[in-house]
Amino acid sequence: MKEYLVGVDIGGTKCAVILGKTAANGVEIIDRISFPTETSLGPEQAINRLDDAIRSTIADNGLSVTDIEAIGISCGGPLDSRKGLILSPPNLPGWDNIPIVDRFQSSFDIPAYLQNDANACALAEWKWGAGQGCRNMIFLTFGTGLGAGLILNGKLYTGANDFAGEVGHVRLADDGPVGYGKKGSFEGFCSGGGISRLARRMIVECWSRNETVAFCDDESKLELVTAATVSSAARAGDPIALRIMNEVARYLGRGLSMLIDILNPEMIVIGSIFARQQDLLWPAAKQIIDQEALPAAANACKVVPAELGEAIGDYASLSVALNKG
Repeated sequence: MKEYLVGVDIGGTKCAVILGKTAANGVEIIDRISFPTETSLGPEQAINRLDDAIRSTIADNGLSVTDIEAIGISCGGPLDSRKGLILSPPNLPGWDNIPIVDRFQSSFDIPAYLQNDANACALAEWKWGAGQGCRNMIFLTFGTGLGAGLILNGKLYTGANDFAGEVGHVRLADDGPVGYGKKGSFEGFCSGGGISRLARRMIVECWSRNETVAFCDDESKLELVTAATVSSAARAGDPIALRIMNEVARYLGRGLSMLIDILNPEMIVIGSIFARQQDLLWPAAKQIIDQEALPAAANACKVVPAELGEAIGDYASLSVALNKG
């Protein structure tokens, strides 16, 4: 097996090309090139820049295309990993039925593989992060949105047509903030966008009861409230912010209980917001799990923050290359 892998991370905000080298204990990131996606210019311009970046990073490190084992592509869904197609992701307007795998395979004459970003992150945390050694692991993104990657019986599970793990779409309450196009969804409560919408709703309710909200004291500031605003205020001891984070944590506990009961994992690894705010979210979430989940299943499952941190996107794309899909 050749030592080198190329990862391609395609996002709505930025794209990146990563050169990695396999090692006995994991993978070493050798080089990285990134640039803004500029979605208004369409997919062709971004793909051409990715092609150029792949060639540049290979050449700049004294290698040739023949030294590369495979290219792994991580991209937000929907997509068809088997056919290698990107299928109109909401954060990539104009990326409709893009045959990204064929494009890179024909350009470089080496194998290329595609996975959605949640699956790719699950692979990365399973191979090199918190989930090492597990046979049954769930990865939750808990970032801008909420998606899951499923490692079941020692393999990535993608379902009939790559929609396995879309847990953000599950409704947890009849009413609540909108996420994934649905009121009261898991994503509506447990994502960056969901937390900001929940916060705005609860702030307005506080105002209706003549309660003062120190971190948002004027209606003109309401649309500026973000998940980061709330978590920062909660860390400073603000009672309204703590109430909001407690509500998020309660619904996180409900969602986790459902996953624990259905899939009986050894571990649930949670990224992004949970990894940064674990101390604010975990106590109330754990309390709900203790109430809601089957005790034997809950006792068998550890819930932990992702270990790969801000580099998880880089490792994710390399994991797709190593896993060959």
